[in-house]
Amino acid sequence: MLEELLPNVKWEKVITATNETLYMTGISVIATFILGIILGLLLFLTSKGNIWESKAMNSVIAAIVNIFRSIPFIILIILLIPFTKTIVGTILGANAALPALIIGAAPFYARMVEIALREIDKGVIEAAKSMGATTTTIITKVLLPESMPALVSGITVTAIALVGYTAMAGVIGAGGLGNLAYLEGFQRGNNDVTFIATVLILIIVFILQFIGDIVTSKLDKR
Repeated sequence: MLEELLPNVKWEKVITATNETLYMTGISVIATFILGIILGLLLFLTSKGNIWESKAMNSVIAAIVNIFRSIPFIILIILLIPFTKTIVGTILGANAALPALIIGAAPFYARMVEIALREIDKGVIEAAKSMGATTTTIITKVLLPESMPALVSGITVTAIALVGYTAMAGVIGAGGLGNLAYLEGFQRGNNDVTFIATVLILIIVFILQFIGDIVTSKLDKR
């Protein structure tokens, strides 16, 4: 029955493409979470009235974040081809998509981190300072724990965006469900293949949102 409804779908290719999408999303989400938090913390701490206040440094970091956040992802992939080839050795396959995915998503998430940190009650930070807390202690014991629900909510949104990015990367040879939908589906007129790839992408997005909502609700003590 399934073969009649989906005659062009080769399930071994679907499984491989799904695994590639999950691999690209998983690695890039982890890297984006770490890099985005570092950038977000730097944006927050170097802003006016904060611990490492520095207009020059804040301007440089903000400019880098704004530039990479503003470049359309498909153009970013093309711009990063020489860089990708240097560090990965190829511009094809799931690993080749990772630099563009991370560089494209980290600045986006960094702004979310900065916004989350700005929402923290200044009084909590001042109290920690008055008790002699070091900058490291303030970051690890105050800033990150207090903003964690918003950080998780932000990385959930970013992870969902990354799934979409992997689909775009697939169109230019990165593999995954985007590649399957384009090469095996669209180019060959196999609408059933495109349909299955789309459904699987939607399922991945729904699962990410579900997990993100659960973790956020558990962390939010309000």
